[in-house]
Amino acid sequence: MCRTPLRFAGDLLSDGRALLGEDSSVMARMQKKFWKTKQVLIKVTGKKEDEHVVASDADLDAKLEFFRSVQFTCTELLKVIEKYQHRITRLSQEENELGLFLRFQSEHDRTKAGKMMDATSKALCTSAKQRMALCPPLQRMHQEVETFRRRAIADTLLTVTRMEKSRTEYRGALLWMKDVSQELDPDTYKELEKFRKVQAQVRETKSQFDKLKNDVCQKVDMLGASRCNMLSHSLCTYQQHNAKLLAKLQISPKTGNVSNLVKKLA
Repeated sequence: MCRTPLRFAGDLLSDGRALLGEDSSVMARMQKKFWKTKQVLIKVTGKKEDEHVVASDADLDAKLEFFRSVQFTCTELLKVIEKYQHRITRLSQEENELGLFLRFQSEHDRTKAGKMMDATSKALCTSAKQRMALCPPLQRMHQEVETFRRRAIADTLLTVTRMEKSRTEYRGALLWMKDVSQELDPDTYKELEKFRKVQAQVRETKSQFDKLKNDVCQKVDMLGASRCNMLSHSLCTYQQHNAKLLAKLQISPKTGNVSNLVKKLA
């Protein structure tokens, strides 16, 4: 008859401890979120952070600066290629129209000027046709850069985003530990236990951050090497087509005139 009340009392005690543990866990999560949010505000507002913590990430920040440069220059390169293709097409169209106009005029002019107009029209039409041969390698380059941007850069950006989130959590934990250490009383078990828990949180977040930091550095290095290989191949192909164009038109790379071709056709 007496066992039931005792068991009931034991259950209440057990439930009470569970509730206390749950409350403690909720409080810890709230504190963790608070210090993480504080770290975000420090970063957003540009407030000065601990110089030793910042210095420890100097290599990582240099990698991130290089990554942002690659990201920006690839986007700009795509824009330049698109403009270049558009202008080559427009130039070829205008050049061809001028050539057709001169050809039409030469048919009604039997003088030496008519012969020169006919020769010039042939040179212009040939130049317009040959210049369009630059478009395929440019299109290929655009496709390769776009693929590089959508795959390699996007994948690295995903890792960088995860790393930045982990770094914020780590630095927030450091702020939390610094705050707890300032109020720490070594003779008080409760305060000491709280400090140990925060210290364990710092170790955990640092471990996660170090792993992602290493991943970012490796991916950025690979990204730089991949970009060099891609541009070397694409630009080499474009340069070969450009050299062939200049050779066919007998155009001087310095002067860019078509006088030799006009003389030849005349």
